[in-house]
Amino acid sequence: MQLHPVSLECRHISLSYGNNEVLRDVNLKIEPGEFFALLGPSGSGKSTLLRLIAGFNRHQRGELLVGGSDITNVPPHARNIGMVFQNYALWPHMTVFDNVAFGLVERRETRDAIRRKVGEVLELVGLSQFAERRPGQLSGGQQQRVALARTVVIEPKLLLLDEPLSNLDKNLRVQMREELKNLQHKLGLTTVFVTHDQEEAMTTADRMAVLDKGVLQQVGSAAGLYDYPVNRFVAGFVGTANVLEGEVTQVTGESLSFLVPGIGNLLLPRPAEAPEVGRAAISFRPHQVQISVRDEWGDASRVWLDGKVESAEFLGEFSRYRVRVGEVAVVADQAHYAGIGMLPMGTAVRLGIEPSQLRYLDA
Repeated sequence: MQLHPVSLECRHISLSYGNNEVLRDVNLKIEPGEFFALLGPSGSGKSTLLRLIAGFNRHQRGELLVGGSDITNVPPHARNIGMVFQNYALWPHMTVFDNVAFGLVERRETRDAIRRKVGEVLELVGLSQFAERRPGQLSGGQQQRVALARTVVIEPKLLLLDEPLSNLDKNLRVQMREELKNLQHKLGLTTVFVTHDQEEAMTTADRMAVLDKGVLQQVGSAAGLYDYPVNRFVAGFVGTANVLEGEVTQVTGESLSFLVPGIGNLLLPRPAEAPEVGRAAISFRPHQVQISVRDEWGDASRVWLDGKVESAEFLGEFSRYRVRVGEVAVVADQAHYAGIGMLPMGTAVRLGIEPSQLRYLDA
């Protein structure tokens, strides 16, 4: 099987349906052989962008380049782009072999070539022994492998996956995302997949893009987006985040003053790239918060907030507390150890945040 990874580039892509702007000035470069995720909530434009790449809809402005060539005017059947749909779209009356061979038959390849290529790809996805079965005799995970094999066998330039794991139960999703990642690495095929599941994107993709309301919010690695979100939306969508809205009132050589309504003025160490005076927000992750009962001594290097436990959830590996700090509810996760009980509601606590973990977000 000869697969040659190519780049994919969106240059100022915009698409509207009447007055509804679905994609707005999307600029994106995906490298050859990259496993790339489009992540966002329903209505964000991620599936529209995937279908646009496949050729099922058309942008009004911008360029769509595959391997450096603009394919905007190339019809879907001539793009040689493979797509796996959410429902797999397998022919129920055909065997696994015939489902996988369908695209090769349409291309009028020889019987020997079809037999060789289908055999090779079925072995690749671990389904050689199921060649004569029909889709209804397979599990959900096996059906997904058939759909992947049918797409890969035509040796596409790009592989597109639309919510590939959404129809599987949780345990099988974990198994299949690992298999999907391993298969993509074996093939070295440039792959773009759409998901609304942040865990799925973070554990599978080399890089990902977060979309909201048709606008590309941020592109980067999972760790990059999680640790350094550029705005409130990314901070809240990629993982769980506490966001404190407020105002930077003063910036000096070593510190800044951040006024949070309902909490008061926080004196914080000045970060390398200090925000300007004015409206701003800071974010931090629940697991980065240290909880101490009010009369315990705390690390002086941390930023401390006083509050009361409003609710508590036991989640196995950790306990999640919701702490009322003035007018703000702060979420704090604490690792669970046997023999250590949970703090009861109403407990007066202090929340300690390491200053290096605070992120200043764009307004």
